[in-house]
Amino acid sequence: MSLLNPSKGWRSSSSRLLALYSSLFVAWSCILMGVLYYEVSGYLGDLSRHSLMQRQHLFQRFDGEELVEALTTSMTFDMKGVDAYGLFDEQFRPLSGPIRAVPPDLPLDGKIHALVNCVDSDDPKLPKDSCDAVATHTEDGRWLVLVRANGSLFGVTRIIWHALLWALSLTIIPGVAGWHLLRRRPLRRIRGIQASAEAIVAGDLTHRLPLSNRRDELDMLAAIVNAMLDRIEKLMNEVKGVCDNIAHDLRTPLTRLRAQLYRIKQEAEAESDYAVKLDDAIAETDTLMARFRGLLRISELEDHQRRSGFLVMDPLPLLRELHDFYLPLAEEGELQLRLETPESLPWITGDRALLFEALANLLSNSIKFSPPGGEVILRGVNDAGSTRIEVHDSGPGIPAAERDAVFQRFYRVDESDQQGGFGLGLSIVAAIINLHGFKLEVGTSEQGGARLVLECRQQLMPE
Repeated sequence: MSLLNPSKGWRSSSSRLLALYSSLFVAWSCILMGVLYYEVSGYLGDLSRHSLMQRQHLFQRFDGEELVEALTTSMTFDMKGVDAYGLFDEQFRPLSGPIRAVPPDLPLDGKIHALVNCVDSDDPKLPKDSCDAVATHTEDGRWLVLVRANGSLFGVTRIIWHALLWALSLTIIPGVAGWHLLRRRPLRRIRGIQASAEAIVAGDLTHRLPLSNRRDELDMLAAIVNAMLDRIEKLMNEVKGVCDNIAHDLRTPLTRLRAQLYRIKQEAEAESDYAVKLDDAIAETDTLMARFRGLLRISELEDHQRRSGFLVMDPLPLLRELHDFYLPLAEEGELQLRLETPESLPWITGDRALLFEALANLLSNSIKFSPPGGEVILRGVNDAGSTRIEVHDSGPGIPAAERDAVFQRFYRVDESDQQGGFGLGLSIVAAIINLHGFKLEVGTSEQGGARLVLECRQQLMPE
């Protein structure tokens, strides 16, 4: 059983939460900037209109030549292209000022109005875009037009926009960098937890999930899982100890029982019914003893301390030895046993004797269940830099619904089959494979029988 790989990039929960927080932060920052811009623009607009109104009231105090002199004097202090005026007679003929025509959209009601096109003139010193304007009827019957361009307002708001955009960029860049850095730490911790979980799944119940000094949510979850593992390991050891003790303790009385039955058989008359029954009793005793030996063998293989004796080896000599060893047995059963390997295979790490035992069990089963005239293939494959060993046969195969159960203890595909054992052979194979960290898959061969594939791609083995 393999665990899922941890999520990468934006698909991890921490990345999504940080991205959501950053998006909300940027959204609220934009809303804040919009409100700030609206408030500042409104304030500056009111200030501009109030200033224009003050100028209107100031010039209303003058008339005649004093008004012309006051307007001329004010031009020395006005900003070019921002403030301008025009003085007209009752027929709206220009008398003084740079504005030579009353704006057509300006009502003559003495109130301030916002104009889209301010002054239709080629003079660069006159405001041409949007502006605030007012037309005032003086006491001597003339018309005074005062305008103030909104360009100054736009200049201030442009400065505000630039400042806010800089602030936003300086917020987003550290936010993205922080999002990238903050999401990496939880992923590293998840990968550490996954590595420990893979070791536990592989059968090492002594392994525990790593804990940090932060005592955060991941540490709380890891501590809960570790407590569960402590309890599970204790229960498993108790059950395993009881089973091992029963198997070990019963071997001696069974051995004595067999010896007594054998002595009694020696004293009985040959070919008698009594002797035949004693032979059956001895055979059943041998079966029981074989089962207990198998249980003790599985218990021995489940001790992961045997990994300390693993060596790096070439699998080719092992496969050739298996083929030579079982070739006479296959020929006796009128089967063809073929060995298919490349010139070289990637080396593997393991216990040679245990791997020979596991592959011999698979090969002997294929030979045992293949009918005369059939074929058994032992194949070695270089699978992207790792070794894959396959056993194909032309037997009845293993039903898809039972391919996981065949590795359980005492399980047999056909309980009525007298040719089968007592269901511990493949359990021993599974224990050896788990000890090495390999993977065994069961399928259907090209010949219609069973296809057993041993993936020798090793992961990091726990100490």
